[in-house]
Amino acid sequence: MQLPVQLLRKPDTHKGHYGHILILGGSPGLTGAVCLSARAALRIGVGLVTTGVPKTLNNIFEVKLTEAMSLPLADSKGYLTLASFKEIKKFLPKIDVIVVGPGVSAKQSVQKLVTKVVKDIDKPMVIDADGITALASNLSILSKRKSRHLVLTPHFGEFSRLVKLNTDKIKKARKELVKKFSLRYNLTLVLKGHHTLVSNGNRFFVNNTGNPGMATAGSGDVLSGVIAGLISQGLSCFEAARVGVYLHGLAGDFAAQEKSENCLIASDIIENLPKAVKRLIRKA
Repeated sequence: MQLPVQLLRKPDTHKGHYGHILILGGSPGLTGAVCLSARAALRIGVGLVTTGVPKTLNNIFEVKLTEAMSLPLADSKGYLTLASFKEIKKFLPKIDVIVVGPGVSAKQSVQKLVTKVVKDIDKPMVIDADGITALASNLSILSKRKSRHLVLTPHFGEFSRLVKLNTDKIKKARKELVKKFSLRYNLTLVLKGHHTLVSNGNRFFVNNTGNPGMATAGSGDVLSGVIAGLISQGLSCFEAARVGVYLHGLAGDFAAQEKSENCLIASDIIENLPKAVKRLIRKA
């Protein structure tokens, strides 16, 4: 693996050259997911991050995030609602990539917003967690969507809901299923797990970094931020996913060396992203 040339910075540059990400998520008890995704995106090099979060929870994000901005959105008791779509749409000219799902919850009112965002917004998107859950009951949205640049990052349980197969069957034929799904819906699929798979239907990548210590809360939120950050800096969805899972796993390996697999937490992965990027810079 080598560092893509798009990620090498020129001397005469500013934050606007490295993209602006909007992360839609957050709900009562799940504010940390958005924060992890935002911090990971910033650490991988994105210029600007805005978190689109329930306005009644906005003070929490204002305290927890220093470098990221927040966009308070219409909510009901801390859960995003369809009423916030107009605010999101108005904000679109400012951003380059959207992350949908970290900590957003599986509440029905939230799922309506998620499906509308996926269907009607023409921006590169990374969909994770409960964002994927919203799609599982109505996969036709993937065929009707406006954006041609979409990354899904399910773990086995989430992928099981997408393909309507149990995890044992998926494990026996995961390469074929990942390729078939990504080709059918014209997207990049990241099936997380031991030797994470990445495919856009035509290209395929099997990751060889990472360790069991990364099976911890928030690790997937970190990955969604990393991939979105790489897309915002000019990589295609497939390349961003391929490089993203590699760097994510490598950062996890460095974290495990320092903390041990047993004691590794998601923020340790973020803190070791610079070391992982430096490894690729040295190779380049």
